[in-house]
Amino acid sequence: MSDTEAELRSQLTEAFEGADYPVSNQMDLVPALPSGPGTRFEAGDTSFTAMEMAAKLGSHQEFPYDDVESLVDDVIEGLKAEDML
Repeated sequence: MSDTEAELRSQLTEAFEGADYPVSNQMDLVPALPSGPGTRFEAGDTSFTAMEMAAKLGSHQEFPYDDVESLVDDVIEGLKAEDML
């Protein structure tokens, strides 16, 4: 795992761990984000907002999620598939 991936995984986990699980769609995650959809995730040369991430990763997520770990795993895999990481 690269430093960038590890940093993003940490930021995503911190941002989404406060969601009310299980979450059944992306909108269930918005209240957990410190700055709502404008919450920015940055590591190394990688930077995107929650809204940008949601727009690109919708097809890579399989809701519902019962815990933050499985959600973040799918987000990281989606970022890799979309060449965002």
